[in-house]
Formats: sequence, structure tokens, C-alpha cells
Amino acid sequence: MRSERAVYYYDRLNKKRGETDEEQHQTGGPKERDITVSMFQLPILNFSPQQVAGVCETLEESGDVERLGRFLWSLPVAPSACDVLGKNESVLRARAVVAFHAGNFRELYHILENHKFTKDSHAKLQALWLEAHYQEAEKLRGRPLGPVDKYRVRKKFPLPRTIWDGEQKTHCFKERTRHLLREWYLQDPYPNPSKKRELAQATGLTPTQVGNWFKNRRQRDRAAAAKNRLQQQVLSGGSVRSLGDDDTTVDRLGPASSPEVSLSSKAATSAISITSSDSECDI
Repeated sequence: MRSERAVYYYDRLNKKRGETDEEQHQTGGPKERDITVSMFQLPILNFSPQQVAGVCETLEESGDVERLGRFLWSLPVAPSACDVLGKNESVLRARAVVAFHAGNFRELYHILENHKFTKDSHAKLQALWLEAHYQEAEKLRGRPLGPVDKYRVRKKFPLPRTIWDGEQKTHCFKERTRHLLREWYLQDPYPNPSKKRELAQATGLTPTQVGNWFKNRRQRDRAAAAKNRLQQQVLSGGSVRSLGDDDTTVDRLGPASSPEVSLSSKAATSAISITSSDSECDI
């Protein structure tokens, strides 16, 4: 309620300032006496740090980034006030949001890397961090990023510990999430839509992410099985070659001239190459 009242007074202040600026423009500019009088007539923006934080939260939740930016610009510049506001998480998060939407990614990175945020702010700030790096990479490459491109960006620019709880992540998903996925996979490699939704709720993922993880895991298992079969055929061919006396028979039984082994080798190579690209990112 207090934050809404503060926003109300802030809007009135901006409206009054706008009316005064328009009057000055129509009359050719303010006179010295008019400036002195207007200083006393205009309300002074004198919010407490708690009220400033409340206004920032209210404007951020409303999604009105333009008003949020104007409000941050109008904050006092006194050293004592700046020190207090510069350590307030709501104000810092608001500054990060405004910097992101303004395309000022350098300022965004500076804020996120140099201030410790609580866990409640991590999800939103992580999204800003990643999206800013994605946009920079797309601008540099001149094309949209694919899943593998985004994975490489995340590897190149890992989340700073100021907006990350420190839990080790592997292939985009946290380890506890991957452990749960592996347990369900051992029970049923082909979950139906209802099981996917149930697993999505248990892991915090979307059903699409769950389905993609199972699909990639099945591809990796098929590639591994094909590779094992190829190795067994090579070993069995080598043992026959060592026991055979007829060179013609040895060549006929060897893997180099066997069409089945040749096709298996190509299939395994193809499966492995496909899996290597898909397994780089679970989403």
C-alpha cells in the first residue's frame, strides 16, 4: 500500500514538472523569480529507502520499464542516500532490468557481477544474464542461435556466483534433476504424456524438456550399443583371422571385406555423430 502511494506521488510530481516545463516553453523560458518560486511550488521527491524499494518492486512487477527508468533517474544523488540505495536489492534488480531493456549490457554485467543477490532474485537475473549474452552473440554472428550455439555461449559465459546458488550443473540441468531423470529412464525409456507431465512437475522442467531429454538419452544408448556390436565383430574377426590357414578365407571373414560390418561401422559413426550434437544440451 505504501509503495502504491509512493508511485502515486511520483506520478503527480512528474505531471507537475511536465506542466511547468510546457508553460516555460510557451512563455520563452522561466525568469529568475519564477525559478525561485517554482522550487518551492514543486513537491520534493523525498522517499525513504524502504519506499524507494517498494516503488521499484511495484513498477518492476507492472512491467512498465520506462516509468521504472525515469524513477531511478530521479533518485537523490547525495552520497549518503546513494550508499544506502546502492546496497538495496530491489533497487539493484530494478537497475539491472532497466539496463537490459536499454541494451546497456555492460552496466547489466557490472551490477550482476559485483553485488550478491538472494535466491529469490536468481531466476530472473539469470535469465537477463543469459539473454543479454545470447543477443550479443546473435549480433556478432549475424544469425539466430540454435540450441548448440546457446550451449556454447553458456559455457563461455557461466553464471556469476552472485546470482547462482553454486550447485554444479551438467548439460544445462542440475545434477539432482539429471539423477531423477535417469531413475525414471531405467524404469521406462518411453514415458507417455501423463508421465512426462508428472516428471516435469517433479523436476521443475517443462514436458517438452523432459521429452527431449528422454529422446537424446535413447539416441546415446543406441549409439553406444552400435559401437559395442562393432567392437565385438572386429574382435571376433581378429580371432578367426589368427586361427585361419587360408588367406582367402581370412580375407572373406575379415571386417574389411564384410558388407555387414561395413554397414554397421557407417551406422555407428552416423549415430555417434548425431548423438554428439544432441547431447551437448539437454533442452
